[in-house]
Amino acid sequence: MKTLLQCDFDGSITIKDASFFLLDEYASGDWRSLFQDYKEGRISVGEFNTRAFAMVKADEATLTRTLQGKVQVRRGFPRMVSYCKERGFRLVIVSNGLEFYIREVLKKFGLDNLEIHAAKTEFHPDGLRVQYLGPEGEPLDIGLKETYIKMYLRQGYRVLYVGNGDSDVAAAALAYKTFATGDLLKYFQENNIPCEPFEDLSDIIEAMKLL
Repeated sequence: MKTLLQCDFDGSITIKDASFFLLDEYASGDWRSLFQDYKEGRISVGEFNTRAFAMVKADEATLTRTLQGKVQVRRGFPRMVSYCKERGFRLVIVSNGLEFYIREVLKKFGLDNLEIHAAKTEFHPDGLRVQYLGPEGEPLDIGLKETYIKMYLRQGYRVLYVGNGDSDVAAAALAYKTFATGDLLKYFQENNIPCEPFEDLSDIIEAMKLL
């Protein structure tokens, strides 16, 4: 059976959220109140990111320079990528974060050419403009992760899922097996849904060896 590993990025591949770091450094308004609105279901993740990053007026060079050495990737990530190649597993990052900073963080590992589906960013002096696009190039406000996992399932993949947050719940529920940490792990445990906990990505490699 052909197998695909769909990974979230912020808080899953990384230990902390790169987008929060950039917003703390550069947002000109109260982005955390917007985040609370998202957490409590008053706005979508797309609206949160659109409005929050509109508060960031720095250019791409400044933002990428700020990220250097500040975002820690979980132990085992390059090995997990190599293991997927060895097994013939397709690895895809599907993230509510911004594609430009995901590639910047992965560049130090020489892995910035991975398949990534995340928000596209335009840089403007009056603020960043971000947009999610689906598999056919259609604009999405919600459901990016679910849209992609449903496509992969239709294509006949056995999908393994790696995630850490509330935005991963719907997509992870569709997966053959879920590797969870953080709030996603808490949700699965509280609702008695099977999953594999992880602290670093070497844990996922060991679990995949049993497939």
